[in-house]
This record gives sequence, structure tokens and C-alpha cells, in this order.
Amino acid sequence: MKNLKLIDEHLAIVHGIHRIVTYLRSNIYQDSVKYFTESAIKMSKIVKRKEKKANDELTSLAEKIRAKALENQKKLIEAEKEGGSESDSEEDATTEKKKVLKSKNKSTVSTQNENTNEDESFESFSELNLVPELIQACKNLNYSKPTPIQSKAIPPALEGHDIIGLAQTGSGKTAAFAIPILNRLWHDQEPYYACILAPTRELAQQIKETFDSLGSLMGVRSTCIVGGMNMMDQARDLMRKPHIIIATPGRLMDHLENTKGFSLRKLKFLVMDEADRLLDMEFGPVLDRILKIIPTQERTTYLFSATMTSKIDKLQRASLTNPVKCAVSNKYQTVDTLVQTLMVVPGGLKNTYLIYLLNEFIGKTMIIFTRTKANAERLSGLCNLLEFSATALHGDLNQNQRMGALDLFKAGKRSILVATDVAARGLDIPSVDIVVNYDIPVDSKSYIHRVGRTARAGRSGKSISLVSQYDLELILRIEEVLGKKLPKESVDKNIILTLRDSVDKANGEVVMEMNRRNKEKIARGKGRRGRMMTRENMDMGER
Repeated sequence: MKNLKLIDEHLAIVHGIHRIVTYLRSNIYQDSVKYFTESAIKMSKIVKRKEKKANDELTSLAEKIRAKALENQKKLIEAEKEGGSESDSEEDATTEKKKVLKSKNKSTVSTQNENTNEDESFESFSELNLVPELIQACKNLNYSKPTPIQSKAIPPALEGHDIIGLAQTGSGKTAAFAIPILNRLWHDQEPYYACILAPTRELAQQIKETFDSLGSLMGVRSTCIVGGMNMMDQARDLMRKPHIIIATPGRLMDHLENTKGFSLRKLKFLVMDEADRLLDMEFGPVLDRILKIIPTQERTTYLFSATMTSKIDKLQRASLTNPVKCAVSNKYQTVDTLVQTLMVVPGGLKNTYLIYLLNEFIGKTMIIFTRTKANAERLSGLCNLLEFSATALHGDLNQNQRMGALDLFKAGKRSILVATDVAARGLDIPSVDIVVNYDIPVDSKSYIHRVGRTARAGRSGKSISLVSQYDLELILRIEEVLGKKLPKESVDKNIILTLRDSVDKANGEVVMEMNRRNKEKIARGKGRRGRMMTRENMDMGER
């Protein structure tokens, strides 16, 4: 009985708890439903308000635009009615605007390091305030119409501004800085008036020729100071007090330190042609020493190059004052008249493909670029052995040999020039039809300068790059810089297979001849006994 009573009590407790839970559930559900319905109503009201506000804004904006359009239309109608009188007033307004802009530009030049020249240009050299002798020299050289870089750079240069010139290869940069210097020289007539720095001997010689031809009617004295030539002869030329000095940095520094009576303390113009190359590691320390010696006050500085780098900006801040930037091209750009292609070459067949190209373009002038001096010498010998008239140009030749090779090529006595990157910059040989990259350059800038040896001064030209499996990364990098894919050149493989044996045999003979010459050169350094021993060794080797 006690147990039954306990069970009844427990059941009564359970029923009580159940009733409490059901009551609570029903109340919570009703409260939550009420809360959610209230919040949904509030949200809908807010959304409706926002939509109404946006619609009001749109309608007001549309009304404003419509009103503005009507006002502009009324103004146009009034302007058409007024006619001529209004045009005069507009001209006055535009001239006033130009004056304001000019004054603004002047103020910005004084505050900033660099000013971009976009408006000033001219159509003929006679329009400029040049001395008559210089205008006549331009006519004699058939400088009828200025190139884009000349039309942008010469007017601010004549006003006395420092210049940073950026233009494609073969666009007349040398005349762009030579004409303002010669024009000022005519009035001042001072010795050691201008110094032009160039990275290579050949480019320095070419700049001298330009100054001589432009200053032929003015009695200009110029001298070329480069390595590989007799320093005593150069010192004698400097003692004659020339107006223009064209030099490579290393040899100029030698004369500044060792030649008595020679100083550039009264220098008025400093020009750096191919400035990005001059700022490389090999020229950097020498250039810093030169810049410390020459004056900074009352000196005008010009930087010209086809490829601009951040190093030029650093130098510009160090030695230029308020320069005008005259940029005709982008950072890396080739001319439109140049056709650039590539030829995919299987391993070990580069020589055969090269001879195939020489056969295809027989009778045309060609520059073949290699990466090493040995390759330049070997390919020159290979071309001559296979009866293609070729000459080599590289750093192992002395200055007379280098000038002789260039003169042969310029005169047309040799149709092929095989060269290292010594010939990649600045050389102006108008007759070059084709440039062949036998070795793809490691640096993209070198590619721009190499292919710039053709298609100069508005002429057309072609460049062909021989690409093996080892050069794919380099050519992809060049294509990325150029911003375009180079098309592939079509090849007749049957002709290449027939050429292969004879080319390989000729190449073997050239390599043997080069090895023999190297051994003789080594023997010459050892004296008579060494020569006899090497000759005996060579005879034994042949046996």
C-alpha cells in the first residue's frame, strides 16, 4: 500500500511538471512570433523609406542634368548668333590661358626636378633662332625636316634648359644636342667649351664626325679622346685647345689626372650619350670622379638614351638642375619600320641556319651579333671560308683594327659585319638591311640597341633572332618587354640538310686555324726558344 501511494505521488508531480512545461512553451512561442513580426514590419518600413529617398535623389539628379543640358544648348545657340566678335574674345581667352599655363609651368620647373616638354616643336630649322652658318650646314647635310626628338629637345635646349632625351635608336639624337651647343659656341668662342661622353670608341668617333660636319662653316675644333690610341698624340690635340671634346670616361679621366695644362673647370656643356650604359658598374666610379672635377654652376647638362633606367633618375638629381624631359618613345620601344622575327633552331645547327640566312639574303648588308669575342672571330672566318665577304669587330682588336673593320663595312667592301655588343650602341650605318642575333642577348636593353642598327632615320629593316632550346627564357623576357610575340620565320629544311655537312666541315677548319693562331700568340710571348718548342709540338700533333 505504501508503494502505491508513493507511485501516485510521483505521477502527480510528473503531471504537474508537464503542465508547467507546456505552459511555458506556448508563452515563449507566442512572444517570439510577436517579436519577429514586429521586427519584420519595422524593416519593411525602413526599406520603403530608403527606396523613396533614392527615387527622390534620382529624379532630382535627372532634373539637374536636363536643366544643365538646356543651359548648354542655349549657350551654343547664343554663341552661334554672336559669330565673329565672340571668336576674337575666345582667342584672347585662349592666349591668356596659355600665358597662365606657361607661368604655371615655370613655377613647377623651379619647384620640381623634372619638367616634360610637350607643346614646343618646330617644322624647319630655319624657324629657330640659329646662326646662319649652322642653318646652311643643316641644308648641306639635307636636314630638311626635324625628327620628333629634335623638334622636342632643341627649342628648350636653345633657351638654356638641361635636357633628358628619350627616343628610339636612329632618331637623330646626336644632332638634337649638337645644334644647341654649336649655336651657343658661335657667340662665346671659348676653348674646352663642351664635353661629350660616350660608352664606346666607335660611338665617340661617330659623334665627332657629326660635330665636324655641322660645324664645318664655323671653324669648330674638335678632338676624340678614346682608349687604344697613343696618349701623347691625344695630349698634343688637347694642348691645341679644341672647342669640343668627345671622349670615353676612362681615357678622359687619365688625361685629367696626367696631362698638364688640361682642365675642364670652365666647361659649359656636359653631354652623356647612351646615358644608361654610362651608368653601369664599369663606368660608374670613373663618372663620379669626373663629375666632382667639372663645375656644377653655369653648366648645362644633357642626357640622351634609347632606354631609360632608374639610374638615370638618380644621376639627374645629382647633376641636373630643373631638366626638361623630352620623351618620344616609351621606356623600351623599337621603330615601326622594323620587322622583328625569330627562327627556332635545333641543337647544334646554328651555324647551318646562319649560312642558310646568308644565302637567302645574299647581296644585302648584314650585322651578325654574338655574345663572345671568340664566336665573332670564328663566324667571320666561317663566312669568309664559304665566300661571303665578312669582317669582325670586337674588344680584342686594337683601335686601328676596329676602325679599319668599320670603314670596310661602311664603304661596302664587306657586306657582313660580325660583332659583339661593342657595335650595339649608337653606330649609325644607314645601309644596314638585316640584323641577325646569333646569340640572344641576356639583357633586354641590349636587344633593343642591337636591332636598332637597322631601320634608321625612317628606313625599313629586319631583325632575325636564332633561338635554340637554351634561349627560350631569354626570348620570352624580350617579348614581355616589347609587349608582343615575335613571329616565326619559315625555313626550307631540305636545303638546311644539304648544307649541314659542308658547313660543319668548314667550321672544323676554322676552329683548327684559330687554335693554331692562339698557340703562335702564346709562343710569341715566350721568345725564340718557346716558338721552336711549340712548332715541334704542332708538327708532332699533325703527324
